[in-house]
Amino acid sequence: MPAPSTAQPILVLTTGGTIDKYYSVAGELEIDEPTIGPILDQAATNVETEVRPVVAIDSLDMTDEHRAELVRALVDADASRVVVTHGTDTMPETAEYLARHEEAIAGKTIVLTGAMQPSCMRQTDAPFNLGSAVASVQLLGPGVYISMSGRIFEAGSVSKDRSRGVFVDKQ
Repeated sequence: MPAPSTAQPILVLTTGGTIDKYYSVAGELEIDEPTIGPILDQAATNVETEVRPVVAIDSLDMTDEHRAELVRALVDADASRVVVTHGTDTMPETAEYLARHEEAIAGKTIVLTGAMQPSCMRQTDAPFNLGSAVASVQLLGPGVYISMSGRIFEAGSVSKDRSRGVFVDKQ
């Protein structure tokens, strides 16, 4: 049996987005309770995590007021390593917003991630992206990053290529 982890627990802050969407009885995609806990449980990792919802919205509805709420949650958190689940449409903007508030969240390693397909779908990228974010938040230095499409990007250096459904270096 592996030895218990002595590393500080990783805080996972959830903001909604596609990763937490499901099909309602009416056939509409709606945001439900965060799916991160069950995904992490299924992965059987030796990493202690704590999941805390901040907001539950589609990222197209994300405003600077929501982002300020996320900054407050980061400031209030004791954890120095934080994964933030977020919708993909405005994830780069939120990463840049957080980076602009670096003084308030100094010393923390923050990795945003999400999914192009809801976690309830068979072809979802959610477990892969979440696993990448959990691994990278343990290795990266303080700062704000995005973990998507098998890559790690610094805030401000990434954009979503909607035609290909991946995150790429900002042009």
